[in-house]
Amino acid sequence: MVTRPLSQQRPGGPRSPPGKRRRAGGATPEERARALGLDLGAPVKKSKCPTCPRKRPLQGDDPGHSPPGSPKPAARLELQAFREYGASWYRFRKGLEGKFHPREPLAQQPQVTAEARCKLISWLLPVHRHFGFSFESLCLAVNTLDRFLTTTPVAADCFQLLGVTSLLIACKQVEVHPPRVKQLLALCCDVFTRQQLCNLECIILNKLHFNLGAPTINFFLEHFTHVRMESCQEDAREAYNAKALAKGVAELSMADYAFNDYAPSLLAICSLGLADQMLHHQNPLDLHISGYPEGVLQECMDKLHLLVSLNGDSLPHVLPLEISEKCLHLGS
Repeated sequence: MVTRPLSQQRPGGPRSPPGKRRRAGGATPEERARALGLDLGAPVKKSKCPTCPRKRPLQGDDPGHSPPGSPKPAARLELQAFREYGASWYRFRKGLEGKFHPREPLAQQPQVTAEARCKLISWLLPVHRHFGFSFESLCLAVNTLDRFLTTTPVAADCFQLLGVTSLLIACKQVEVHPPRVKQLLALCCDVFTRQQLCNLECIILNKLHFNLGAPTINFFLEHFTHVRMESCQEDAREAYNAKALAKGVAELSMADYAFNDYAPSLLAICSLGLADQMLHHQNPLDLHISGYPEGVLQECMDKLHLLVSLNGDSLPHVLPLEISEKCLHLGS
């Protein structure tokens, strides 16, 4: 039996057909209601939702009245949270870094090569930007992919499916609106089925024992940026520009298999250091706050500098317009 949608039904339930109104004891519902002193025709008074008064910006929160270079209100809230929990949160995440860091994910892979991995991650980069996903989602997706490769041999023709499934798992942890399975399959030209993707998702979760909260490059970039702003009280614009450029450098490093030997915290601090050099900042970040020796920092920065030199044409396309224009100006 087909029923009406709830939005079209009356409060008393489905309407009876004309001429077949139910009677109880020979009286209509209206007559019975009047006998009880009720008025079915009285309109129901709708309760009004209380309107919250528009919050006026606090002094200093209005962008038009903020001093030049001062952090925005959201950034000030982040800094406040950093002051309270930043140090302990960093120690906790840094302690987990070794557990979640796959150094040689392709060692046991007979069909997946470093070149194939580079192509897959280079394909995932524009995919994650197309959906507007956060950098954290991309970092988690690459980490999930690499950690799974250390546990299970993957056929070459299923490697792309592993990439989109890893992205889906990462987005379910971070994004408010993760992608739909249909969207991800369409990106693969519908070569794979929904059941294949769901089966692989279950396999990945079981192989990784549902341990998915890896410390990422994005986390350490945010942490070191907050340390920088808190300790130096420098121009916020300079700090945010360095972080934006460092994210672009970190994206390039994730696609290059040679950088799997470096921990996320090391890549984050060196990416920020290289960004300061490229932008000629007056107050560069002190790289020694990371605790890494000078030689280790210099080796990683040298390799990142070479990576940027080899990918100078593609780097500006993954950066905000203002930062990319600065990079192009410096490169000319």
